[in-house]
Amino acid sequence: MPLPEGGRQAAGLAGGNGRRPVQVIAVASGKGGVGKTNVSVNLATVQALRGRKVWMLDADLGLANVDVLLGLNVRRNLSHVLDGSCDLAEVVVEGPGGMQIVPAASGVARMTTLGAAECGGLIQAFSEVAADAELLIVDTAAGISTSVTMFARAAHHALVVVCDEPASITDAYALIKVLARDHGMHQIQVLANMVRSPAEGKALYNKIARVTDRYLDVSLNYAGYIPYDDFLRKALQRQQPVVTVFPDARSSSAFRKLADISDAWSVPSGPSGHLQFFFERALGAGPAAEEARP
Repeated sequence: MPLPEGGRQAAGLAGGNGRRPVQVIAVASGKGGVGKTNVSVNLATVQALRGRKVWMLDADLGLANVDVLLGLNVRRNLSHVLDGSCDLAEVVVEGPGGMQIVPAASGVARMTTLGAAECGGLIQAFSEVAADAELLIVDTAAGISTSVTMFARAAHHALVVVCDEPASITDAYALIKVLARDHGMHQIQVLANMVRSPAEGKALYNKIARVTDRYLDVSLNYAGYIPYDDFLRKALQRQQPVVTVFPDARSSSAFRKLADISDAWSVPSGPSGHLQFFFERALGAGPAAEEARP
């Protein structure tokens, strides 16, 4: 996706003096249906309500649903940017707490087969319009597609969401294996979702960690758990984040704790913490690919 000259110049300045590091978190899962997008939306909402300048990229490029979860009226999305109908800035919509959301397309087959150059063009354009970002949440697709691994390896932290069912556990391990063996990621965060108790959440994490410790050169970190919660289901039906519509719910408390935990995750200082480097890491381009991994 070609960018105008001014856009290329803006991207080139992204690592310049005066820019603050931007924390980039890619939220992924081995299989669909484990609540990955709900985690992305609520984590982003908590941080936006706390006053952080949050941007969210719906990177499920073929089956996007961030806008559906939030009941947003979206007229344009990333598919229109790719076909030249509009600029990326024209598809941005405002979400809860003032966060800025870049919606993707749903049911557009071409979006699932983007090449590295097209994905990189989207990421670079995103870094230009999100110049004021403090936190970027990237909601990836489920599985181990090229787009998932590109976004995950580019982020400062990959958060893998898993629930306590055999298919979810098996596929989460497969995703972690691909990220570790094929993409050199040696530190991955794991979140247990829809569990009945803190003990169940930690036990679920331990199931995966025991196998990765034995077979993979990767360090897993426990990012906590989100409990199974009827209020979460009610919030989904209302198309609102549970943290805003039911702030006293158990799941809302867990999302706030997840935000606290993620605040402590490291972000590189200097140029490697900027969105230009997110773009370069996604393509594996230049020294930034190696320099920026925390």
